Amino acid sequence: MNFLANLGRQPVAWVLLFLSALTLEIAALYFQYVLELRPCIMCIYQRTAVFGILFSACLPLISNNILTRLLAYIGVGVSAVWGLVIALEHVEIQTAKSLFAICEIVPNFPTWAPLHEWMPSIFAATGDCGDINWSFVGMSMPQWMIVIFAIYTGVLALVLMSKMINKKAR
Repeated sequence: MNFLANLGRQPVAWVLLFLSALTLEIAALYFQYVLELRPCIMCIYQRTAVFGILFSACLPLISNNILTRLLAYIGVGVSAVWGLVIALEHVEIQTAKSLFAICEIVPNFPTWAPLHEWMPSIFAATGDCGDINWSFVGMSMPQWMIVIFAIYTGVLALVLMSKMINKKAR
């Protein structure tokens, strides 16, 4: 348990987290601009959650102390859980046979951070949430994102639980 409890102090852990999120962002842009798969609003929200993980991982890379690790744990946790919820909703929209299972067209970003206006090439939604234009081993992209966000959430939970267990053992 000491390994997991001390993982946040290791720069390599934050580098791996950063690189995994960066790889997902590059893959998203590859799907969008090379394979010409148009992202829907739910895709954009999931992309934003991955950016949250990416930027959270940067904090301990800049300065690895208790405050930056705490902020990073919070940022990763919020982003991973939010991304998981959005991916679950996205799969529900794709699998629902209801005419009322639709998604928004314009992202609902805060008025103080209209990312879709600032960087439309990354955050503008142009696709339909109900479309399944890509799958791998029988799973659609949002189904894979459920797996990815669940892994992020699970690893974070293991690290935090091991930290609590380690503190109680002292």
